[in-house]
Amino acid sequence: MDDPVLLTGAGGGVGEAILEGIGDAYEWKLMFHSPPVEEPDHEYLVGDVTDEEDVATAVAGVGAVIHLAGDPRKTAPWNSVLSNNIDGTQKMYEAAVEEGVEKFVYASSNHAVGAFETEQRTPEMYRSDDDFLLDGTELPRPGNLYGVSKATGEILGRYYHDEHGIEVCNIRIGNLTRNHPPIDYERGQAMWLSYRDCAHIHECALEADYEFEIVYGISDNDRKYYSLERAKEALGYNPQDNSAHFEGEERVVEPDA
Repeated sequence: MDDPVLLTGAGGGVGEAILEGIGDAYEWKLMFHSPPVEEPDHEYLVGDVTDEEDVATAVAGVGAVIHLAGDPRKTAPWNSVLSNNIDGTQKMYEAAVEEGVEKFVYASSNHAVGAFETEQRTPEMYRSDDDFLLDGTELPRPGNLYGVSKATGEILGRYYHDEHGIEVCNIRIGNLTRNHPPIDYERGQAMWLSYRDCAHIHECALEADYEFEIVYGISDNDRKYYSLERAKEALGYNPQDNSAHFEGEERVVEPDA
């Protein structure tokens, strides 16, 4: 990818992981919802994804978009996810198509399929000896309104790819933590994503050849109920970390993922 890459939601944890891991590999244009605490090393703007002028300014001159921005709360109310996550994502796609952007990498979420974690399946599905795997071909099954908004973002990507030919990769991001996973929390171990694997899968999404993809963004954990085969095959994803490597470490507080 030779053209600049727009990273929306650059102030969040996923944006932090991406910039730490591959910040020197691309020319970045960063979009923040609020002014950053420290002056970024890259071109940036402060704007709102629900504002068409802000979005058009952000997309101008870039060749790819990594779209992270939105309300990240799993308890976010409908008016917020409708505006920030659904309408904001549609505005990003519309501007990207107008600008002639080649690739759109969308930060979907484990919450888009959260209702697969039924009482009948848990906690066994979080264990390494269980063979239940989601592979991205299943229909969305959100467990909250935030998940509904992420599933809708995936569908928007399907539409804009089919209608306009933009290349789209939806990454259903798992449980991102900077250091080790929550050691005595089975679900957290199963869906853990390390910072370096997070950066790597987004780099793969920028560099690989594909049309439309839905992949899972987790590390190569022994415990997993998300298949990584499509991410490996379509993107060339080669995760380096595994939550099992941290067994016996001191407990890490469960994140709000």
